[in-house]
Amino acid sequence: MNYDYAKSLRLEAARQDRLSMIHQPHIRPLTDYVHDLRRRGLCEVPYFDPLDGGVDARYMFLFEKPGPKTSVEGSGSGFISRNNNDESAAATFAFMGKAGIDRKDTVLWNSIPGWNGTIKITADEARTGGELLAELIKLLPKLEAVVLVGRRAQRAWNKVGPQGFRVIHSPHPSPVVRASQPLLWNLIPKIWATVHGDDGIASIIRRMRRPKQSARLRPPFKARKPRGVLACHLLVRRKITIVY
Repeated sequence: MNYDYAKSLRLEAARQDRLSMIHQPHIRPLTDYVHDLRRRGLCEVPYFDPLDGGVDARYMFLFEKPGPKTSVEGSGSGFISRNNNDESAAATFAFMGKAGIDRKDTVLWNSIPGWNGTIKITADEARTGGELLAELIKLLPKLEAVVLVGRRAQRAWNKVGPQGFRVIHSPHPSPVVRASQPLLWNLIPKIWATVHGDDGIASIIRRMRRPKQSARLRPPFKARKPRGVLACHLLVRRKITIVY
């Protein structure tokens, strides 16, 4: 049975099907890497999804930290996957399709590889996560581009340093971003599509700077407390404001 649809890993049969694949040739080196991280005591590290590209991936989507739906100790799948039973994963599944990205070209990972029962990230976790990224990159010989999904992923990548890949900065497809900034959330598939080579939108977002005074915005936009108010022209005829 094909379990490649949003939230499919809520099903035990789907989870067992996925587990049966973790030693396939394209994913086995990454499975071994997960086992190694677990032996080092990095809490509950989820498996890479074998439906993704594994070591053949051209694009890495780097998220922030595993959530409870990756945890087999709770009600999760044991994988970092777009098929997990949560809203961010479901949005990721949908956005990949809209962006026209072949699943076999991708690998998904987190800047903090292990789940420890909380979404909070300590300074030690952040430092260790950055160091481990350099190890992972060595296992991905076909990698061409890295999509940094969320600010925490972007900060972690800064610890890695230049690697010669195209780097694309993206908002996180979380319910929080969807509720607070739907315009930005709806741009995510267009940003992700730039892995194919056209980085127009991603470059614009990356180059934005926080203005010191939100009063620089003109009506109909109201002044807000400085939370990173970003204004630019993005493929539309009028000025839009993005806050994230």
